[in-house]
Amino acid sequence: MSDAIVIIPTYNEIENIESIVRAVFSQEKAFHILIVDDNSPDHTGDKVKELQLEFKDQLFLLERKQKSGLGSAYIAGFQWSLEKAYQYVFEMDADFSHNPDDLQRLYDACAIDGADISVGSRYVKGITVVNWPMSRILLSYGASRYVRLITRMTVKDSTAGFVCYKRAVLEAIDLNKIKFIGYAFQIEMKFKAHKKNFKIVEIPVIFKDRTKGKSKMSSSIISEAIFGVISLKLKSLFSN
Repeated sequence: MSDAIVIIPTYNEIENIESIVRAVFSQEKAFHILIVDDNSPDHTGDKVKELQLEFKDQLFLLERKQKSGLGSAYIAGFQWSLEKAYQYVFEMDADFSHNPDDLQRLYDACAIDGADISVGSRYVKGITVVNWPMSRILLSYGASRYVRLITRMTVKDSTAGFVCYKRAVLEAIDLNKIKFIGYAFQIEMKFKAHKKNFKIVEIPVIFKDRTKGKSKMSSSIISEAIFGVISLKLKSLFSN
C-alpha cells in the first residue's frame, strides 16, 4: 500500500494516458494513480481499464458521465482519496507538461521537509516554461502577479496544477464549498489553505507544453481565473 496517490483528470487523453501511467509507475517511490475520466469520446477510460489488468491495486479509475470541469474532477478525486488511507494526494496533468520525475521532490517537501502543500512552480526561479508562445507566458505570469496582489499570498505560481497536499489540508478545507471549476480552482485551493495558515512551499520545475492531444484552455477558463479572484478575496473578508 502506498501512502501517496496521484490524481490525473482526463478528457480525450488517449494519446498520452498509457505513457503517463507507465512513467509514474517507473518512479523509485511507489505511487498509486487515480484517473478521473469525464466519459472521454476517444475511450481513454477503456485504455485505463486495460492497464488496470497489469497494474492491479495500483491504478484506479473514477468514471464520470460528462465533462464537468477540472476543479470538479479534482474534488471528486480528493473525496475518493480521503476515503482511503492516503496521506499525500497529488494533482498532475496527463499530457507530460508536469514531469513525473518531479513527483519525488514534491513528496519530499511535504513528507520530509515539513510543508503542508508543495507546488511545482514555473515562476519561483525566473520563468521555466518550454514551448509556450510569449502571449501565453505573459498571460499566465501576469495572472499570477495579479493573484498575489489581490490575495496577498506569497505563492508565485498560484495557478499551478502540479501540487502535493498533505491529507490534513484536504480534510480542513470544505471541499463541497469550492466554487470554481477551471484554473481558478487552483487559486481557490491555495487561498483556502493559506487562510488556514498551512505551510505552502514552491519547488522549481520546468513546465513543458503538451506535444500530443488538445489543450483544454479557453477564454472562459481564463476569465474565471482573473475575475474570480476578486470575489474570492472579498468573500474571505467575511468568513474563515
